[in-house]
Amino acid sequence: MTFDAAHYTAQLQDKVTRLRDLLAPFDAPEPQVFDSPLQHFRLRAEFRLWREAGERHYAMFSQDDKRTPILIEEFPIASQRINQLMPQLKAAWQASAALSHKLFQVEFLTTLAGDAMITLCYHRPLDEHWHTAANKLAADLNVSIIGRSKGKRDVIGHDYVVEKLEVGGRTFSYRQPEGAFTQPNGTVNQKMLNWAYEALGERPDDLLELYCGNGNFTLPLATRVRKVLATEISKTSVNAALSNLDENAVGNVNLVRLSAEELTEALNDVRPFRRLHGIDLKSYEFGSVFVDPPRAGMDPDTCELTRRFDNILYISCNPQTLAANVAQLHDTHRITRCALFDQFPWTHHMESGVLLTRR
Repeated sequence: MTFDAAHYTAQLQDKVTRLRDLLAPFDAPEPQVFDSPLQHFRLRAEFRLWREAGERHYAMFSQDDKRTPILIEEFPIASQRINQLMPQLKAAWQASAALSHKLFQVEFLTTLAGDAMITLCYHRPLDEHWHTAANKLAADLNVSIIGRSKGKRDVIGHDYVVEKLEVGGRTFSYRQPEGAFTQPNGTVNQKMLNWAYEALGERPDDLLELYCGNGNFTLPLATRVRKVLATEISKTSVNAALSNLDENAVGNVNLVRLSAEELTEALNDVRPFRRLHGIDLKSYEFGSVFVDPPRAGMDPDTCELTRRFDNILYISCNPQTLAANVAQLHDTHRITRCALFDQFPWTHHMESGVLLTRR
């Protein structure tokens, strides 16, 4: 891959054009554009291992050919920390049968703050020889190590990394667990958080947040409103979000483990949920809703739920489903802000955001 700045600029402009065209029927303003570093922007990476000439090598496969490996020595789109760790880890498994025996996959998770975790996946149980070698490896590389084998997990150090991001002049600390979703491009994530922080503005009322994950947006947005009701269905993400709220002393958030569809039912008095015990939904004065849904976008009922709010702040990883949701809301809300976040340079994927306000 070549990392030509002119090529990147042209590709980014193509994305701007695509987003502009998708949102043109809704009279969207010109998008703000937030670019990415050309290299070393990706904070996580996953590699299969491939044996050749008696050695294991990092390998990836193209979408079109899952049988022919692409052997890799370095990975320029990954963080500098990952590129630093790759040869060190390879040298360690080459020197240690305890580390290399039936090792078939390696995963790296790093942060802008410099924290790092390596997950080693095996087709065998992990024994004391592995633990001895892995403990030394973790100390030598200054990383946490997780060993996985047949549904079992062995943790050396922590099963998470810690990220620090500056939003609105304040530094927030984020615990990011192994196996949970995190934004892959930390630099662009920080830009995205600051855009959402500014778009929401300081408000005297309350915020509903759907799909809150580990609290990526929850932490800074909670400082802009009276209180927040946030929902997330993943137990791992909920536990991380609760830790992050506590670590950052953000005390005006109630977090419930409900899907967006379940919360819609609760707010519509369709049925009660024990997980809402002790939370008085009627005490909230919601003026805004924040959504960051999966690629499928919001289902029609959840989309209808958001129509109740004066302000809908929407982050999307799929501009097509964003446009479909905006079409459903267009008769009552208009786009007043629009942004493109280049989370995934050198691909056709893009992240976007809109603020919709009641007409």
